[in-house]
Amino acid sequence: MNSRQRRGVILLVLSALCALAAFAGVLSVIRDVDSKVGPEVTAYRLRDDIAPYKELSARQFEKVSMPERWLSDTAVTDLGDIRGKIAVNKLEKGSLLQTDMIVDRPELDPGQQEIAIMIDASTGVAGKINPGSRVNIFATFEANNDRGADQSKLIVADARVLDVGKLTPLDANQSGNDRRRTATEAVPITFALDTADAQRVAYAESFAEHVRLALVAGGDTTSVAPSERTYTLDEDK
Repeated sequence: MNSRQRRGVILLVLSALCALAAFAGVLSVIRDVDSKVGPEVTAYRLRDDIAPYKELSARQFEKVSMPERWLSDTAVTDLGDIRGKIAVNKLEKGSLLQTDMIVDRPELDPGQQEIAIMIDASTGVAGKINPGSRVNIFATFEANNDRGADQSKLIVADARVLDVGKLTPLDANQSGNDRRRTATEAVPITFALDTADAQRVAYAESFAEHVRLALVAGGDTTSVAPSERTYTLDEDK
């Protein structure tokens, strides 16, 4: 082996050693990054905006993988956790789902049933009454004859709201008692009521001139006296 060949062999050996050193350096960097980032876990990101107080479903989210150490303790990592939940506030597209964004959907108590009625949006319920709210339900009735007096009645006190639907345009070609109503938009609102109160609400929706809701202050346990449940204009004369 001449001197040129020896130099060639030496260069090849040095190149191999440099390559091994570079490879070892890359592995070291990778191990260092892994040690800092840690293992990845599954999280869920919103596909679109979600309105508040709406029940959640799996199709509203997309799965993403993120380093576990980058996630907060409240991040949802299992979509089973959203079963029976609703959004507390409006959820923004692209946000990671957190447990403090959602709460349990209100449920029925023993002996209660769900009943939904359309409430005139012009009475101001839109955006002010939400699932879990407590309301008094008032109905106004026209007098049966010229000698009678129009009445306003508190038909159900402290009713619990289960769900608030979307603002819905009403059919302009109304018939029957609906002809007396001038509302153009209404909100379907679902209540949890016992049988007697559900019947009162159903009767009022069918025969009352208007049905209105009054939001009850949180924690208010004041009961309404029977004498205060009915009002006529004559009482103020």
